[in-house]
Amino acid sequence: MAAEYRVSMANPKLKSVSKTPQDANVITSRKKAAAMRTVYSLAEREEIFRRFSVQRPEPRGELEHTNPFTLVVAVALSAQATDVGVNKATRALFKVADTPEKMLDLGEERLRDYIRTIGLYRNKAKNVIALSQMLVGQFGSKVPKTRDELVRLPGVGRKTANVVLSMAFGQATMAVDTHIFRIANRIRLAPGKTPDEVEARLMKVIPKHYLYHAHHWLILHGRYTCKARRPECERCVIADLCKSPEKSWDVPAPLVELPPQVIGEAVE
Repeated sequence: MAAEYRVSMANPKLKSVSKTPQDANVITSRKKAAAMRTVYSLAEREEIFRRFSVQRPEPRGELEHTNPFTLVVAVALSAQATDVGVNKATRALFKVADTPEKMLDLGEERLRDYIRTIGLYRNKAKNVIALSQMLVGQFGSKVPKTRDELVRLPGVGRKTANVVLSMAFGQATMAVDTHIFRIANRIRLAPGKTPDEVEARLMKVIPKHYLYHAHHWLILHGRYTCKARRPECERCVIADLCKSPEKSWDVPAPLVELPPQVIGEAVE
């Protein structure tokens, strides 16, 4: 018994298992690696976005707007609606109300008449009037240039804020809409369960020098090639690189620059 007692006292920590700082670092590193996971090597990601850059050297969003304010309004109106439908409604609207002050002068009731063809138009009209009031009262009628300030505006979420930061202020952001969320998961470029998760992973796996245009390339790729119902793999310039289990074609489409975008007349 005495011998057994001396052994146990000499090794008092044998019965308890604790994580050392080194163990904690390993776990943290694994979590970070999981958050960055993608099935594509850096070379493959470079090639994917190089091809997108050749195909569309200067991609643009397809919502018509004339200034940062009309962009905020257009993007807010586009929730659960098509860009084509929003453009049809806002062409007349922005001719009479292209500033927060003019939108407030127009008023909620008359605004509803302009956007009646857009889904959820009543609630969206309330938000547009409310965000116009906030811009006038708190931001000197100027659209703010930070995400934290933008998401304070009624009807403006993270996706809308990212679009505005990119298109109005030239910041490299990732606005994860339904197209990007589908593409990131379908081709396993940056799989995630939520838009925020996909956004974070895309920001890490896309080569930095392609990041500014990347969200437009992915949106347009999802809208016109990797479509929701049936991806048109035979028209895809990355068909040979794509690792989607849904892929039906392995030969990439000819890598040529596409005709300039005609904003407002796109077919969805």
